Order: sequence, then C-alpha cells, then structure tokens
Amino acid sequence: MITDPGMRKTFRSDRKTLRAIPLIVLALAAVAMALHGPIAPLPHYHHFADSRSWLGIPHAADVLSNFPFAMLAAWAALRVRSARAAVGRAWPGFVTFLIALAWTAAGSGYYHWAPDNARLVWDRLPIALACAGLLDAMHARSFAGSMPWRLPGLIAFAVASVAWWAWTDARGIGDLRPYLLLQGAPLVVVPLWQAAAGAPRRERIAFAIAIALYALAKVLELADAQVLHATGFVSGHTLKHLVAALAAAVIVQLLTERRTERGLIG
Repeated sequence: MITDPGMRKTFRSDRKTLRAIPLIVLALAAVAMALHGPIAPLPHYHHFADSRSWLGIPHAADVLSNFPFAMLAAWAALRVRSARAAVGRAWPGFVTFLIALAWTAAGSGYYHWAPDNARLVWDRLPIALACAGLLDAMHARSFAGSMPWRLPGLIAFAVASVAWWAWTDARGIGDLRPYLLLQGAPLVVVPLWQAAAGAPRRERIAFAIAIALYALAKVLELADAQVLHATGFVSGHTLKHLVAALAAAVIVQLLTERRTERGLIG
C-alpha cells in the first residue's frame, strides 16, 4: 500500500496517463484505416468448406455449431441471478453482451443456412453489438464514475459499422473498416484499461486467455478448408464457432466474479 501522499499522487497521475493511451491507440488505428482506404471482404467469403446436410439442415455443422452461443447466454442468465452484485456497474454492458450472444446463435445460424450478403447482415450485427457490450462492461468494471452516454454511443457505432458495410457492399465496395475497428478494439484497449486500473492478475490472465481463444478462432476461420482436409470430419469454420463460444464463456466467468473496488480510478 502506498502511504506517502506525494507518491500516491504520482501513482494516480501515472494511472491516468495509462488511461489515455487506449484512446490514442484507437485514434491512430482509425486514422491508419482512413488512410488505407476501403477494406473489402475476402473473395468467395460465402464458400465454406463443409457443405454437408444433416436431417434436412443445409451446411449443418456450421449452422448447429452456433448452438453453444445460445447455451452460454442461457447459462449466463441463470448465473447472474446470484452474481448481480459482482457484475455491478458493468450490468448494462453485460446484459447487452448476453443479448448479443443469444442473437449470434440465431443470426449466424440463419446466415449459414443459406449464406449470402443479405443474411450476413444478421450475422455481423450481433457480433458488433457483443463487442459494444463488452467494451462498455469492461470499462465500467475498470474505472469509477458514471458515463451514461457510453453504451448508447457504442451501440450506435456497432449498428452504423454494419450498416456502412451493407451500404458500401450494395455499391460494389463492401468496406469493413468500421466493423473491423470495433472487433479489434477490445483486444487492444481492454488489457490497457486493466493495466491502468490495476486490475487483479487473475482478471488480466482471464482476458488474455479470451484473446488467445479469439485469435485461434480467427485462424481456424481462415483455415476452413485446410482443417476439414486434415481432420476429414470437421471444418475450420465449425471449430471457429466452438472456440469463439469458449472465449465468450471465459468473459462471462470474468464479469460475474466479484472483485474489490481498490485500484479503480475515476
């Protein structure tokens, strides 16, 4: 514990400087994306490796592998009955995150049933909202003070990011920059928020595990056909859904664990 007033003041000043770093990083990323120009989806995005049907369900593995998101949302809803106090100020963002998880199960399943750009909107929108809810929840968990505009602003940006992609796609561009910025933001700014707020080591490790699982999910997504060829029975995209759900489960566990307020800064 720091008892010297001068050292305490310096410590708090250093923490507030750390708190400004994520905003600077996001601003630099936004500028870099603006200078880069439109980022289009990968060619043949809708051509997934596993096209097998089962019980009349087309692309069955990719459709049904979204069910864990619904299971996770249901489990989390039951868990928060006894963990409401632990969630604390993060409650609005956490609820948004859970709703988005349930919507992801439905939206991604709907998209994979018959993949095309019109259906892809309903896959990407809940993912964007999950990122918005996660950012709000982790900021509220890390820092003291009330910011009532934060969650509505993040939700508006999430919706706008998908709307921008859909609008530009209809004009032959399909610009993913705002959507990718929102997806990448939690991976960078949340660890910085945790450092600035002096989050417990257990929480920092938990979020690092979630990041690692999410990164693995993206690798599996890119290696869709290669994984199916290597295993002979499961594709990379199917595994991507399962690993992403596991990453979300780690986050739910983190947000529903009680923590002390010590270390939070205003």
